[in-house]
Amino acid sequence: MTTLMEKAHAGVVTSEIKRVAASEEVNAETVRKLLADGFLVIPKNINSKSEPIGIGKLMRTKINANVGTSRDNVDIETEVEKARTAEKYGADTIMDLSTGGDLDLIRRRIMDAVSIPVGSVPIYQAAGESIGNMSSDDMFNAVRKHANDGIDFVTVHAGVTQSSFERLKRSDRILDVVSRGGAFTISWMKHNCMENPFYSEYDYLLEMAREYELTLSLGDGMRPGCINDASDRAKFEEFIILGELVKRAREAGVQTLVEGPGHVPIDEIGLSVTAMKHLTGNAPLYLLGPLVTDIAPGYDHITAAMGGAVAGMHGADFLCMTTPSEHLALPDVADIREGTIVTRIAAHAADLTKEGVREKAREADRRMAVARRELNWNRQFGCAIDSEKAKMIHARSRNADTCSMCGELCSIKMMREVMKK
Repeated sequence: MTTLMEKAHAGVVTSEIKRVAASEEVNAETVRKLLADGFLVIPKNINSKSEPIGIGKLMRTKINANVGTSRDNVDIETEVEKARTAEKYGADTIMDLSTGGDLDLIRRRIMDAVSIPVGSVPIYQAAGESIGNMSSDDMFNAVRKHANDGIDFVTVHAGVTQSSFERLKRSDRILDVVSRGGAFTISWMKHNCMENPFYSEYDYLLEMAREYELTLSLGDGMRPGCINDASDRAKFEEFIILGELVKRAREAGVQTLVEGPGHVPIDEIGLSVTAMKHLTGNAPLYLLGPLVTDIAPGYDHITAAMGGAVAGMHGADFLCMTTPSEHLALPDVADIREGTIVTRIAAHAADLTKEGVREKAREADRRMAVARRELNWNRQFGCAIDSEKAKMIHARSRNADTCSMCGELCSIKMMREVMKK
């Protein structure tokens, strides 16, 4: 099978490329070249019904919403509703992180519920009830099962190796490994005294990805889980390995994303993003947050959005939504809604600064400014990322012409009269 990346290398402008180009208002030939170079991915499994999107250079910053059951809380209908809510409020992709219940059914129900690309973490299913009983065949079979179902992109923690584990053991981290997939992988390696199969048999993984046009999201198993652990050697050891794996994937015609941290103080985000981009050959970068402080449980959708905006300004391409429930509980539907909207705000703030998209992003802000100058509330609501909340809050104002903060002392209203004279 000739992959989408190989077709792009051969100069073919496919229907997926054309649709992404039209959506992003970018020349199709530019999209083709970026895809061929690996600077952009279009996650689109051959068995998927999802609409193709572009993630990477010259594209608007995309956002992902995580949904999925836990072993303590299995409610399929709620997870389906979460997925639909995330899509409704602007998520570009969904990831199913389910670990409890009928995982095959949950995954298929979520995929059927949305039209946007869906990702997963197959090792969650491979581990089953016991990581110790998991075989390397179980790991690869889970990837194949998810790919066969039509999952568009999968997280694989191929950069968690014996060498990166040794580096971790020599570090002074407080929280060691907070990535669930990373912890699974390290536990398996230690239990079996063997190398990570996704690393040692990476060529087999690439063959499978080629077969299904499956985009590999190379997971950040060593991501820092607190500010103390940010920007340490364990993280960068993994990124050096991921850079090598990106190169091998490109040579095989397989699309790759690279995942990143985590918890990073705001003054280190630029360094982290720039270094990660450099080490991985400018592969599209997918970040959780980063969260800029550890002491705001209940508000980590905000701490992550702060970091995401800065990361996007420095070149991050794809932001993973964080909800108010982060570190506390399984998110509910309201958490998903709020997390999606706050992450969209972060992505837009980043786009105001980014090559290729800043003009379009700034035009959206200009339209809002004009609507405010005209005190045109309906137009303001139409420009708002969350028009529902804007309408609800403005409804508390007694004067329909102004907001209740200023009322008749509205500076915009006063200046309109002054400027007429």
